[in-house]
Amino acid sequence: MSELALLERFINTLEVDTVADAVGTPGQLAGWIKAEGLGEVAVDAAAHARTLALREALRGLAAANNGGSLYPVDLATLNRAAAETGLRPRFGRAGPRLEPAATGLDAVLGRLVAAVYEAMADGSWERLKACADSSCRWAFVDESRNGKRTWCSMKTCGNRNKVNRFRQRARRI
Repeated sequence: MSELALLERFINTLEVDTVADAVGTPGQLAGWIKAEGLGEVAVDAAAHARTLALREALRGLAAANNGGSLYPVDLATLNRAAAETGLRPRFGRAGPRLEPAATGLDAVLGRLVAAVYEAMADGSWERLKACADSSCRWAFVDESRNGKRTWCSMKTCGNRNKVNRFRQRARRI
């Protein structure tokens, strides 16, 4: 689950509802990478843009895990990132894993893409979801027993959506 938690933290560097972006500049992205213990890398504008595209593709894929549409552009972005980072299989005592051949920021992006691959391979990927509230889209790991959680939080998005549905039904009566 720790790889899913890393992906969750990466996706949630943007709060969609408030448009607060913790990695909105190349310097902020470099700082986030360092704070996450993923290394110290230089980030230029082009690499920053590729990183944000990957983040939003992962958000889209997490939304698809929660009943949303699976968009080909999200898969294409993930595949492009995998190719650019030169992911390759590595074998060790702990078993096989994917490892980026690239260095710098591409190595960090490769680690994120490898985390997606490993989660898909072990079946935990479907537990990474984006909130079903279109104004939120906060990523969360669904740890419910049946894997059917819809909202990032029942206290906020879940309650707001249930109240709205109740009010709509009441107006029709």
